[in-house]
Amino acid sequence: MFPDFVPPEELQQALSQAAIVAADIFPETGTVETVVHSEHYIPQRLLDQTAREIASLYGLRKLTLTATHPETELHKIEPDELMQLFVSRNSMARGTLASAQWIWEGNDLTVKLVANGKEALTEHIPTVQNLLRERFACPVTITVEAGKTLEGQELFQAMESMRGELLQKLPAVSQQTKKEEKAAPQSDTFYGKPFKGVSVPMKDVSIDMGTVIIEGRVFNIDHKELKKRNAWVIKFDMTDNTNSVRISRFMEATEAKPILENVKMGSVLKIQGKLMEDRFENEMILRPYAMQPGSMPKRKDLQEGMKRVELHLHTSMSNMDALTSTDAAIKQAAAWGHRAIAITDHGCCQSFTDALHTVESWKGPPKVAGTDDTIKILYGCEGYYVNDVDDRIVVHGTQEMAFDEEFVAFDLETTGLSSRTDRIIEIGAVILKNGQEVDRFQTFVDPERPLDKKIVELTGITEEMLQGAPKIEEVLPKFLEFIGGRVLVAHNSDFDTGFIRAECARLGYDYNYTAADTLILSQNLLSQLNKFKLNIVANALNLPEFNHHRAADDAMTCGLVMAHLMKKLEEEYDIHSLQAINPVMMSLRAGGRIKERQARHIILFAKNQTGLRNLYHLISLSNLEYFRRVPRIPKSELLKYREGLIIGSACEAGELFQAILDRKSDDELKRIASFYDFLEIQPLANNMFMLAKGMAKDVEDLKNYNRTIIRLGEELGKLVVATGDVHFLNPEDEIFRHILLATKGFDDADKPNPLYFRTTDEMLQEFSYLGEEKAYEIVVTNPNLIADMCETLRPVPHNLFAPKIENSVEDLKALVYGKFHKLYGDNPPESFVKRVEVELHDIISCHYDVIYMSAQRLVQNSLENGYLVGSRGSVGSSIVAFMSGITEVNSFPPHYRCPNPECKHTILDVPKEFNCGADLPDMVCPKCGAQLEKDGFNIPFETFLGFGGDKVPDIDLNFSGEYQAEAHKYCISMFGSSHVFRAGTIGTVAEKTAFGYVKKYLSERGKTASRAEEARLASGCVGVRRTTGQHPGGLVVIPQENEIWDFCPVQHPADDPNSDQITTHFEYHSMEENLLKLDMLGHDDPTMIRMMEDMTGVDAKTIPLDDKDTMSIFTSSKVLGYENDKILGPTGAVAIPEFNTRFTRGMLMDTMPTRFDTLCRLSGFSHGTDVWLGNAKDLITSKTATVDSTIGCRDDIMIYLISCGMPEKRSFKIMEAVRKGRGLPPGAEEEMVEAGVPDWYIGSCKKIKYLFPKAHAVAYVMMAFRIAWFKVHHPLPFYAAYFYRRSQKGGFDAALMTGGMESVLANIDAIDGNEDATAKDEDLLTTLEVVYEFYLRGFEFTPISIYESHATKFLIKDGKILPPFVAISGLGESAAWDLMNGREGKTFLSIEEVSLACPKVSKTHMQMLKEAGAFGDLPDTSQVSFF
Repeated sequence: MFPDFVPPEELQQALSQAAIVAADIFPETGTVETVVHSEHYIPQRLLDQTAREIASLYGLRKLTLTATHPETELHKIEPDELMQLFVSRNSMARGTLASAQWIWEGNDLTVKLVANGKEALTEHIPTVQNLLRERFACPVTITVEAGKTLEGQELFQAMESMRGELLQKLPAVSQQTKKEEKAAPQSDTFYGKPFKGVSVPMKDVSIDMGTVIIEGRVFNIDHKELKKRNAWVIKFDMTDNTNSVRISRFMEATEAKPILENVKMGSVLKIQGKLMEDRFENEMILRPYAMQPGSMPKRKDLQEGMKRVELHLHTSMSNMDALTSTDAAIKQAAAWGHRAIAITDHGCCQSFTDALHTVESWKGPPKVAGTDDTIKILYGCEGYYVNDVDDRIVVHGTQEMAFDEEFVAFDLETTGLSSRTDRIIEIGAVILKNGQEVDRFQTFVDPERPLDKKIVELTGITEEMLQGAPKIEEVLPKFLEFIGGRVLVAHNSDFDTGFIRAECARLGYDYNYTAADTLILSQNLLSQLNKFKLNIVANALNLPEFNHHRAADDAMTCGLVMAHLMKKLEEEYDIHSLQAINPVMMSLRAGGRIKERQARHIILFAKNQTGLRNLYHLISLSNLEYFRRVPRIPKSELLKYREGLIIGSACEAGELFQAILDRKSDDELKRIASFYDFLEIQPLANNMFMLAKGMAKDVEDLKNYNRTIIRLGEELGKLVVATGDVHFLNPEDEIFRHILLATKGFDDADKPNPLYFRTTDEMLQEFSYLGEEKAYEIVVTNPNLIADMCETLRPVPHNLFAPKIENSVEDLKALVYGKFHKLYGDNPPESFVKRVEVELHDIISCHYDVIYMSAQRLVQNSLENGYLVGSRGSVGSSIVAFMSGITEVNSFPPHYRCPNPECKHTILDVPKEFNCGADLPDMVCPKCGAQLEKDGFNIPFETFLGFGGDKVPDIDLNFSGEYQAEAHKYCISMFGSSHVFRAGTIGTVAEKTAFGYVKKYLSERGKTASRAEEARLASGCVGVRRTTGQHPGGLVVIPQENEIWDFCPVQHPADDPNSDQITTHFEYHSMEENLLKLDMLGHDDPTMIRMMEDMTGVDAKTIPLDDKDTMSIFTSSKVLGYENDKILGPTGAVAIPEFNTRFTRGMLMDTMPTRFDTLCRLSGFSHGTDVWLGNAKDLITSKTATVDSTIGCRDDIMIYLISCGMPEKRSFKIMEAVRKGRGLPPGAEEEMVEAGVPDWYIGSCKKIKYLFPKAHAVAYVMMAFRIAWFKVHHPLPFYAAYFYRRSQKGGFDAALMTGGMESVLANIDAIDGNEDATAKDEDLLTTLEVVYEFYLRGFEFTPISIYESHATKFLIKDGKILPPFVAISGLGESAAWDLMNGREGKTFLSIEEVSLACPKVSKTHMQMLKEAGAFGDLPDTSQVSFF
């Protein structure tokens, strides 16, 4: 088994005769347990030494070696080994057994002690006897004889003697060592021995290096606790940004403790260890020897004095394009001393609320380094801008011309499309006046280069035709002379005038001509056309045919088009001169073809609250009305909502930069730039891709582009700012963006594009080619001026903005006091009165009455339609919610109340061991003798609203899934469709998805990476926005006097322009303190209860919560007619909500609940995070605490701390911190210790990541208990309702489930034994277990019947359940209803007739129905056979 191991000499002979008889391998822990048999005794100390050497050789975390021997070897066992058998069970036994005598007589062993201690050893004798019997294959009897019972001085002397003997056995320590230890300096090393040395970059580590030192940041922790062994598998990943390494080692709990305490996410550590192969994962790992805090270089802003402000930053909300953490960017900017930072995501503003949470963090806002000022957030957006107003104007230039004057229509043919690199090959021009030709100019031009084949095909101009043609140097002066002082006209004049302008510049001629464009004029005046090529426009105007793509003919036709369109302008728009055209054209062009045009980038900042509102309005319009691939903002809309906005020209994808690339005239560039409030340039590295794409010849071109923008800014008086176009925080993060872009299919995904957050000094260096003064102006001065223009804003307003409901205060009070007096009479207990009054005061003073009345009306509407409503969340903590009918949870302390209308006596003095009324013993009223009602769950109101109503209420309701849509409609009818929106959600890249991206990225490039490095690459992609969606039940309601963009933008979910749903743009949780949010989920429980009520006539609200038979199924299935089933276990909780899963049924077995309160606690345990496993379960099973004393729900903490004497508000704050997973607030642990809170309770608080509200647990368990009652007392209605809900989700398959118990068992075994079982398989398994129980209780299905089965519902017929048509796998509701409707009034003669009557049912499903027996003995066809 271990061929590479060479045993020491003293073991060679013994091991050579030994044989391995058993070996257990545990891959998850990296341990091996091996048993060998040897005819000769081998001391355990030698076996342990061997095990350590083998484990080290093979990289095992631990190897256990034990040996068995024949009975003849029994007496050879060493006394120390015998003593160790006792010591391993009780460490105190070592002192007791010191100097003891071990005397064998046959198989009887007598242990003679020197002193007393026999009693402590006696309880371990049976265990040691068993161990010896197993090892030597014979029974062994052990007797312990105590020595003299020593006391006083004799005891002291005996102990000193034993101590001396033990000290003599210890190895000697040299004096030199002692001195060194004494002189050793203090070390930061928290694990292992102090060490020094140089760290090896992780990219350079290899397994053959052996012992190394690495240094980096912890980014993934995956420790595993092995409770049974009191040990841990320590495992975490580190990176130094060059690569990543996994650190892993098996450790006993005491050894692991300093690592568990010191290694946290984000910790920077220096670790010494040995590189080795983990044979279980087939990966290189570092086995740590020692750990100490490390350091990694941090980027610093080295500029003295004023720092820059980043005005162009994308967060992870820029869809699949950027990775910057909003929180991290803000904090880094503040730490660098930047006064402000902008958020400018692509087309959205979904990170605004993240930014707000950072600057209003409960931990304190980020302060600008060296000041007490909170960093300012500039709220903006990089929009997708469509210039639908004047992207292309008709007239370029200022020269005026009356329509009856002469103009020159001209056209060029060229070698290509670029005026910079291509040349003119033909010029054709015509002077026209009043639609008549006056003169003509036509010539070929020698381009001094060969023609491309495509140009020859397009124009019909050949090389031969150009032979002998004059060069442009000869032609251009003649053409300019022909033009004279006339206006130019061309079809797509930017192209033609661009070539003339370029040649003028090359040859030294001035170009100052005014030009009109018939292409743009046609687009504006002939909107009925889809295309506007010259020949199409000419045809639309009924002009003569011409030789298209020859200059002279095109020029003449262009002139005639211009003449016709000028006539149209005169007749329809009363325009008679050239300069009057553009203003009118802007209004004509606006709104046209927005979704077809090229979208450019634009920066929009909210300068003030008006600007923020307008920004939200524009983002909403871009999503709702102008979405095509991206949300588009038309200039026509931007002009309407420009107030309060600061508009910037954006990056190279902006309108201005693109115009520069297109070689637009200087006048045109100024016209475009004049629209913007500031102009933007970026580092050369950002635009290096232009060199590869031919958009720039060299770096000097890139510099000149930026210089052009600076010149335009100077000439127009516009601020020019340098921005970074940030897409990730640090340079090393660029790889994450490469992975994202690769998933989108970009060919250049791996091209360098360092869009990281730069410091001031880095940016000044980037723009040093502009000179020191200009660089400082654009990097520091101007961005700070822009920041000063923006007010400090809050993206969502303070406080709650609730809609109005007429008489909401009066109606709420009437409901509350009406029910209060109905239950507790005219003189209710004073404590109850005070509770009601306090709640109402807080609710009304904080204007939460509308929230209560909204929920009350929704619940009442559902009840009127026959559906119960379950409350979720902490709303059940409010007695006002109970009294107004919102929840069934009575949050008063446990009590008795008399239902007799003439009595109404209330008893509050109940036994303290009862935490809820349902568990109280039965009692009759001492005043009138009536049976008392038992009520109250003891839930503090503060869990819901805090103290003084400082917490906005969140009322969550569970409606029947069948009624949810009606509940939504009712909400809209209450508040109006323009004021009710679906709550939006944001879908981001999950960890599993990110791993998929990484693996594909590496695979496509033929690369491999360690699992640790894969984890690092994946972690960098997690959290990036992929899509948006809608909450399944959440609605957001705005006040009647507001519009939605007072609070946030809106959009369609998942960017689906065809959706009829409109959702909030912000993730709904980010606004829950500002707007009324109604969380109305569809839920199975109310639907099941409604069905069972209909089938039995039982009102579920009358079901007693102390029914003993019902309670018994949570510990035993006896009442159901079976016990301790091999599949279902001892409980009868299968199919009961909250307790149906194997996990929760295991909780029942661990706790054996007999009280309703315990069920509520178990619900809290199961819904919390790190509340049960590794926490409460261990405390209960170890008997450290009881079920009742452990933390199950958030309310438990506050109630318990108050009972310990801690202040109420402090107890509340501690509860809030713990339930949100924040641990204990500063100073809380010391306060708790002082109050007498036990250590285990404090430790439990520290582990919790999320805690369920008790009111939520109670509401869920109330529903579950009622359903369980039906299961016990009305089983067939219960199963019929359960199977109905499962079938609606595809979780019931008649073929698998109606064939009897044996078939069901076989299917359960098949899924249980399938390691690759899908989620659908697991879902079917849930139903199969319930079907199995159904059969186990003696119930049966009757075959599906074409005449009797319902389309969707399971029916009870003759004591059996009749499945519906949808129980056939894959047969949808539409086909099922087709079957039900098709059979109406019919008697079928054959299956063929059924098929004809039900056309929506496929042949496959007809066959499945036949196999299920649905057609009885019907023949396949109606044809009669004569034979």
